[in-house]
Amino acid sequence: MIHFVPLAEVDADKVTPGLLGFVVFAVMAAGVWALMKSMNRHMRKVDFKEPEDPSATENNTAETSTTKAGTTKAGTPGRG
Repeated sequence: MIHFVPLAEVDADKVTPGLLGFVVFAVMAAGVWALMKSMNRHMRKVDFKEPEDPSATENNTAETSTTKAGTTKAGTPGRG
């Protein structure tokens, strides 16, 4: 008879995750990996252009209208 030296004491009353726990964890990890890959692909498609500031647009149109009226941005009369 061969006697094996146990590496750890086995207790029949202990509950361990076993093979089923490993399989469930591996499936969940694969699912998270797939979701992260999909999210990364969708985030690359998103265009993050911010809308223009309305107050900046009003200032630019006021400056443009005075420039077209014959004055420069500094307020001095233009040449011709």
